Amino acid sequence: MPTKPKIGFYWCASCGGCEESVVDLAEDVLMVTAAVDIIFWPCAMDFKKADIEAMPDKSIVATLLNGAIRSSEQEEMAHLLRRKSQVLIAFGSCAHTGGIPGLANQFTCEQIMKYVYEECPTMVNDQKTHPQTHFKDGNRETELPVIRNVVRALDQVVDVDYYIPGCPPTPKLLKEAVLALLSGKLPPKGSVLAPNIAVCQQCKRNDSKPQDISLTEFKRPHQIIADPDICLLAQGLPCLGPATRGGCDAVCIQGNMPCTGCFGPVDNVHDHGAKILSYLASTAAGKEEKDITKTLAGIPDPVGTFYRYGLAKCLLRGKVSQS
Repeated sequence: MPTKPKIGFYWCASCGGCEESVVDLAEDVLMVTAAVDIIFWPCAMDFKKADIEAMPDKSIVATLLNGAIRSSEQEEMAHLLRRKSQVLIAFGSCAHTGGIPGLANQFTCEQIMKYVYEECPTMVNDQKTHPQTHFKDGNRETELPVIRNVVRALDQVVDVDYYIPGCPPTPKLLKEAVLALLSGKLPPKGSVLAPNIAVCQQCKRNDSKPQDISLTEFKRPHQIIADPDICLLAQGLPCLGPATRGGCDAVCIQGNMPCTGCFGPVDNVHDHGAKILSYLASTAAGKEEKDITKTLAGIPDPVGTFYRYGLAKCLLRGKVSQS
């Protein structure tokens, strides 16, 4: 009986939604498990790091790694799985562009630790105790991972072969990626395994979008009941569909919510947030300061709006080490 290709899954700084997208394959999970041998998936089954370390280099056909890289442990695992895998895939927004964890890059590591362990309203810590990377108590010693000063996307740490975008990726994209791996018919290295088109091109409301949008104010989704048949951007909602890669089938927009940009940019865009900012700025009608101020008031969190999933890949970023 021929040996099945070995596949691995690993979870770094993320929420677990990417793992759910595997489960959401539904009956297609049977197709995957019949075709491959899952030899590493710690969040689902009991696998040991030592088992992976003992494997020959490149013996894993493909590893799908989700989550951003924040700690020394995640960094170490990324290097280990890169060495053991023929193909390493950044699976989901956090591995692809830094994702929601990347928003922490607005603050230093010290600021975050101080808030979490001292200032958080639910924290009682009169001694202001913080976790230590090394602690010894008698004969007992513990080691904790070092938290890096910035959150990084996977390709800012190791070489990445392919990207599957999304928060989380759709089961359809995952299935297509697995089938492509099994067939050997993969695109050029570095490709994003999703269509190189904007979300607008998959949106059923695209025909209702005016040629020239001129907005005097932006609205937040909870402030209006959006018309389900009209372009959300034309209704004043900051929909990021025009600046975001398609492949999601515009599911958020089908739910009457604007695109938030989780599939990242199309090819040849170097800074997704800057592209979004440029597009939304072009729709603003105001030219006077008071009009511009009114327009901007509808976007109270510009970083969280323009860089919700991509701050780690912003062209302006901090140093990995605090020293």
